[in-house]
Amino acid sequence: MKKYIYVFFILFVISSTVLLAQTTAEKIDHLIFQYNENRLFNGSALVSDNFETIFKNGYGLANMEWNLPNTPDTKFRLGSVTKQFTSMLIMQLVEKGKIKLDGKITDYLPYYRKDTGDKITIELLLTHSSGIPSYTSHEDFGEKVSRKFYKPDDFVKEYCSGDLEFEPGSQFLYNNSGYFILGAIIEKVTGITYEEALKKNILEPLGMKDTGYDWSEAIVSKRAAGYDKTFSDYKNTSYVDMSLPYSAGSLYSTVEDLLIWDKALQTDKLLSNKWKEELFKPRADAFGGKYAFGWILQKKKIGSEEFDVITHGGSINGFNTINYIIPKKGQAVILFSNASAAPLNEMTDKIIGILNGEEVKPPLKSLANYLHGIINEDGIDAAIEKFDELKNEIDVFSLRENEMNMLGYEMLAENRFDEALGVFKLNVREYPKSYNVYDSYGEALLKKGIKDSAIVYYKKSLEFNPRSKNGIKVLKELGIEIEEPKDADVPAEILQSYTGKYQLAPNFVMTITINDKQIFAQATGQPQIEIFPESQTKFYVKVVEAKIEFVKENGKVSKLILYQNGREMPAPKIE
Repeated sequence: MKKYIYVFFILFVISSTVLLAQTTAEKIDHLIFQYNENRLFNGSALVSDNFETIFKNGYGLANMEWNLPNTPDTKFRLGSVTKQFTSMLIMQLVEKGKIKLDGKITDYLPYYRKDTGDKITIELLLTHSSGIPSYTSHEDFGEKVSRKFYKPDDFVKEYCSGDLEFEPGSQFLYNNSGYFILGAIIEKVTGITYEEALKKNILEPLGMKDTGYDWSEAIVSKRAAGYDKTFSDYKNTSYVDMSLPYSAGSLYSTVEDLLIWDKALQTDKLLSNKWKEELFKPRADAFGGKYAFGWILQKKKIGSEEFDVITHGGSINGFNTINYIIPKKGQAVILFSNASAAPLNEMTDKIIGILNGEEVKPPLKSLANYLHGIINEDGIDAAIEKFDELKNEIDVFSLRENEMNMLGYEMLAENRFDEALGVFKLNVREYPKSYNVYDSYGEALLKKGIKDSAIVYYKKSLEFNPRSKNGIKVLKELGIEIEEPKDADVPAEILQSYTGKYQLAPNFVMTITINDKQIFAQATGQPQIEIFPESQTKFYVKVVEAKIEFVKENGKVSKLILYQNGREMPAPKIE
């Protein structure tokens, strides 16, 4: 009898575990289905617990022209998830004594400019702390460069050797040039191509048969096409020659293959424990945590316990990806999208919540996207009426100034002037403190031929942003002379009172510093930028459309307010 009871008990436990796993999988599937239904996710997903797959599925289409569905074995471009493979190759060479972390660029690439290459180490390249400008930020990259084939050394010489943006090691600034240079160094040290080094040292030893270098001309079975989303539909994404992402973003993989990689990282198959500790050692402050070598290190609170997380995302024309791992729990979330700009961080957070027994809220629908359908079916007046009815349903719809602005411009591009004006006017009503809504409305009025009203709204935009280059330019073209305002003179002691750290969100801090009478702002994981005074308390940014206002309480600076994209974001001073 005891034997039978024991067998029954084992069967009951196994059945209960399977039932629980099915329930969790169903919840994850339902969540991702909602993202897909709301046109927020088109791709493939895999989730593990104890590093065993508990869920995998595909959503939407891998090829929209042939109506081919995404599946767990669909191959996607990884973008910057490639960087974790490049860092592994580098650390394997370090372990073999062929590369030193404190070795300089010029030790391995003699052709590199000596004034900078002599002081930038391998470690600084791995941690985005080199100061080298990122080639993807080059003014010519998008139109003139991205469609051309380059050999690695030629590209390093032309686009990864610019004047430094900061002293090496002094700050973190995410940078594709550094990882491109690391690929060139791998080739010089090994005597084989980056692609061959990847196959020989990682892919073949692990049996990752569905991962490789994504050359456009190669025949790759089950490869997804990349798309960009519009309000109406999708469009094929713009072409990029895959010699350019290279060791910073050129790989493809499947969600199933990437789990093989995630599991291998928990062993010494590729790298000894000693050098794995170096690989995952926290270094530069970045993205609300730390940056290691090709990985972002974070903390995740689950219940009353805090767990270490290793993660990295990727984005390349038409694709975005994330690989998120909680090693202690064996939980991995792998999401690949082939329709660009999917909210993968948000999705990952909800999936981890489901995995750990939390109730999560469904994704919000885009109100701008919803209005697009109403405009097409019933006209702009019906859409405005529906907008007023739905905008306060904050548990169902999300309303964003930039999405409404994009909707207006899509209508404008189709010469649907009345619809465009209606959308822009709604944006003016909802975001009356944003200069950009007036600028966009003015542009639509001008294209409609309503010049006098256009001038009124362009002038209104300058009330909120007197330095708007577009507003000043258009008004001058219309014969309205506008005098650009001069910067305010702020005493040094007042500037000094603004220095410190301000918390915009959990793990997201704005740091204000002064250097030689110039004041700078730096958000977590972002470059340091100079801000300029338009008054004693308000400052503007030249490189992006944003303003910062410092607020005093009882004679002391207590917070700042960041104004951007129609939003007011207060940040209390914490240091």
